[in-house]
Amino acid sequence: MNDSSVAAPRSGFWKKTWRLVWPYLRSNEWKSAWLLLIAVVVLSLFGIYLDVQFNFWHRDFYNLLQQKDLSPTPVVLFGRELITVNYFAYMIGKFTLLAFMSIVSAVYAFYLQQVLQIRWRRWITARLTQRWLANRAYYRLQLQDYGTDNPEQRIQADIATFTDNTLSLSVGLLSNIVNLVTFVGILWGISGPLAFSFAGHQLVIPAYMVWAAVGYAVLGSLGTYWIGRKLVAVNFAQERYNADFRYRMTHVRDNAESIAFYGGEAREQTGLDLSFGNVWSNWWRYMIVSKRLNWFRLFYGQLAIVFPLLVAAPRYFAGAIDLGTLIQISSAFGQVQGSLSWFVQAYQDLAAWKATTNRLITFTDAIERVEADAARQTLAIHQHGSDVGLQASEIAIPGGRTLMQDIRIEIPRGDRVLISGPSGSGKTTLFRVLAGLWPFATGTLRVPAGARVLFLSQKPYLPLGTLREAVAFPQAPTAFTDGEIKAALADLRLAHLTRRLDEDDNWSMSLSVGEQQRVAIARALLNKPDWLFLDEATSALDEETERHVYELVTQRLAQSAIVSIAHRPSVAAFHRRRLAIRPELRQVQSASPAAAE
Repeated sequence: MNDSSVAAPRSGFWKKTWRLVWPYLRSNEWKSAWLLLIAVVVLSLFGIYLDVQFNFWHRDFYNLLQQKDLSPTPVVLFGRELITVNYFAYMIGKFTLLAFMSIVSAVYAFYLQQVLQIRWRRWITARLTQRWLANRAYYRLQLQDYGTDNPEQRIQADIATFTDNTLSLSVGLLSNIVNLVTFVGILWGISGPLAFSFAGHQLVIPAYMVWAAVGYAVLGSLGTYWIGRKLVAVNFAQERYNADFRYRMTHVRDNAESIAFYGGEAREQTGLDLSFGNVWSNWWRYMIVSKRLNWFRLFYGQLAIVFPLLVAAPRYFAGAIDLGTLIQISSAFGQVQGSLSWFVQAYQDLAAWKATTNRLITFTDAIERVEADAARQTLAIHQHGSDVGLQASEIAIPGGRTLMQDIRIEIPRGDRVLISGPSGSGKTTLFRVLAGLWPFATGTLRVPAGARVLFLSQKPYLPLGTLREAVAFPQAPTAFTDGEIKAALADLRLAHLTRRLDEDDNWSMSLSVGEQQRVAIARALLNKPDWLFLDEATSALDEETERHVYELVTQRLAQSAIVSIAHRPSVAAFHRRRLAIRPELRQVQSASPAAAE
């Protein structure tokens, strides 16, 4: 894993974050997105309105208790008096109504926020997976260091965290700003002035409880930032190390048989231990920073309970305010201090959000660089003519070393071409160039418009799903009838698989490599490509079966061009000409097809 993926984006963070948010709000789902967002905000603001009502209820209720007021009070609804009850029962009924409305608004605010979150996550996931697959970005990201890692983790986990935290934090911030403005007005009106003497001067601080709340929250925010400032980098690293550990385990699963044959369990265990060692050590760093932050936050939160009472107590004992007002001041102070302390309470979530956002930004930046590289690809691909043709001045590898130069290849339809050369000479790389995949080639690739081209590699790709889907790939499983699929499998001596067409399995594990290669050949027989490229696609077969396969392919695809990479001399008999790669000359030369190297 490259180290550059650890570093957070150094510039344009908020602009790039906005580019993750804004496209959804103006997408084809903009109406539902804005409707849900407005509903969530309105319900959150309604919750603040109810908090204001609770604040005044606390004042009236505690005054009632202090005065033991049980006077009759009418209950009025829509201007009509329904019943008369004592004041205590009236206040309990009012509290019940406020509590019910508060519960309903909180439940639906959270529910609608979840609806918006999953819809946004679905949209951004589809958008990023499309960009990841387009221009073969998923392939190019493996060839070069674009400063990103584990795209599957970034798409699956980071998008979920990003959408969830972005909504909860932004709605929380808006609610706290409105809450602050609302309760500052209340606290300003009821806290009264603080008069004291200093250096022979009489000083008066108006609405001193407001300034006490501001000072308390500012000190708390500064302390939180100073203690927890390392959490962003630690969270970023933790996501990276977790993803690396998960990838290593996936790699073991995908290569289970090879590891088992080698008896390489101890070596893989060492690798997993080292990978989890990074998770372990970074988690300890996270715990240490979190412990310090929690010490501060808990002390801060506990002190906030009694701090307003301590500050307001002198006026209460002086008789300037009654018990209900003292409780109201304490409640309003808590709301103001809580809103001002939002940064304190949300800091860990903010740190996790920024780390996740950084990972998404580096991923989207990498895709953008891939798209830019694809746009200025030095191998021009033209769709015209009747033959596949390649004119390349240079074919190189990612490190910059030139493999071949001055390449001229023409492959008409119906041709039979064998490509040979020593191991490591670039045979498979040449196939990648002919497929238009290789970004390190300069020249022109010509492919007839509408031509069907199929490349089969030594290790076949079998998608997850039913055997029918695996045989039909890349076509839909309904593209071929049962009879066609069964006939193709039977022709390739795989009749025992015909009854398993609708069985869902991990076929790359349950079938032998030889069976997998024959399934891929069946795919070619069904798809009937105009050009078929076989990159040692029969290497796992015995000579007799390989001969049968080539006889079948050349007969069934008589009009198709067949281009093979193979090492067995017997394969040469099924080809009319041979292109030999001479690495010492960096050339591709025509040679006799009598033998393969």
